[in-house]
Amino acid sequence: MSIQYEPVIGLEVHAELSTKSKMFCGCAVVDSVSAPPNTAVCPVCSGMPGMLPVVNQMAVEYGIRVALALGCTVNPVSIFARKNYFYPDLPKGYQISQYEQPLAEHGKLVINTSEGEKTIRVLRVHLEEDTGKLTHTNGSSLLDLNRAGVPLLEIVSEPDMRSVEEARAYTEAIRDILRYLEVNSGDMEKGVIRFESNISVREKGTDALNTRVEIKNLNSFRALERATAFEIERQSKVMAEGGEVEQETLGWNEEKETTYSQRSKEDAHDYRYFPEPDLPPLVIDEAWLERVRAELSELPREKRLRFIEEYGITEYDTGVLTAEKDIANYFETAVHSLSSTVAPKALANWMTGDLFALMNQADISVADIKVRPEALAELVGLVTAGEINQSTGKTVLAEMFQSGKGATEIVESKGLKQVSDEGFIADLVKQTLDENPDEVASFKAGKETVVNWLFGQVMRKAQGKANPGVVRVELERQLRI
Repeated sequence: MSIQYEPVIGLEVHAELSTKSKMFCGCAVVDSVSAPPNTAVCPVCSGMPGMLPVVNQMAVEYGIRVALALGCTVNPVSIFARKNYFYPDLPKGYQISQYEQPLAEHGKLVINTSEGEKTIRVLRVHLEEDTGKLTHTNGSSLLDLNRAGVPLLEIVSEPDMRSVEEARAYTEAIRDILRYLEVNSGDMEKGVIRFESNISVREKGTDALNTRVEIKNLNSFRALERATAFEIERQSKVMAEGGEVEQETLGWNEEKETTYSQRSKEDAHDYRYFPEPDLPPLVIDEAWLERVRAELSELPREKRLRFIEEYGITEYDTGVLTAEKDIANYFETAVHSLSSTVAPKALANWMTGDLFALMNQADISVADIKVRPEALAELVGLVTAGEINQSTGKTVLAEMFQSGKGATEIVESKGLKQVSDEGFIADLVKQTLDENPDEVASFKAGKETVVNWLFGQVMRKAQGKANPGVVRVELERQLRI
């Protein structure tokens, strides 16, 4: 019987903080992709001798937000330290980070998996500065220091994940929280969030913590999944063949879909941490901490649970409607405008279906659409009340999307109001049956599917404005006389 192995995965999430200025100087934080290289640089972030750093207060506050959202204990005193190593894109030759006394410790995050909820422990949350960016071209390397010194928050988990699915669920949940707290844009294509996966494997059923490797700078969920899966398979094969996994730092080759060795894995003592002599201890007083706590917005998981309980919508719809904070706010504003006779589920269907389709076609976000939440609620109310039918509702929504007009205004100006008058509809049905005697004969001979064709003819004669429910009942009645 072959030995079964399971992975032991811990993750480091590095998130740039969306402050206006850098972590230790007044340089602007600019788009690292579109901004001209080396235009947001000063003697401090370029590592000139004798320059003194000053801590960015807003970066600290953003870090406190995240720490509290993850249930961490925020330390009243934390220490910045020098992490000594040489990278060509780190001009000082060391990075200002935190190690022995970080900003916050000992939190947790509940994630959703196919096997249910699971709690992942968070070891620490600490502040540091980002490095610059190297571009390799034609045998040369070009250095851009715009990103050097940008505030970076590192969130380190305990090795609690046991599958690629859990690793992805954890990182997605972290990204959602960062975006809800408005401390990070979540734009992974621009490298504002990067993952590092620490992986080892062990015999299933044991508690061993074997030699691990670290995969650096994974900048997408896809890269995280594939790199982690590859490494689990590689290490399992090494162990099955009686070999030993070497502790090392790996990169991920996206094109070849394989990991590759960058260097032997350092331990903490290799970085020669020592307290940053140019910065005093960072003191977080109780008043500051409580103010930040009081200002925290509702987090994604809590919002999902509340939407399910309060509005009676499905777990799937809730996931879609809370994926973006702006979308969740739009939905909730619209719900509050619904009449008591309209179920929030009906509104959810219109949002996740027709409205999102129009947004995707136009490639715009909910913050930029012309359809106000109150107007969408008005439209759903008209359809639910039978004043217009579903098909007409789609036409009206498309007009609302283009013009920004209200649903009632469009319905009245174009004469789209649904007709439910039974006498009027009975006359339309009789005319249709009189004009199509062969189809009526086919129905009476047993071909009952012809009723759908006749239904379409009645609706066409009514120019789509007849109440389809009333039409269907009357058509069935007259056909069976």
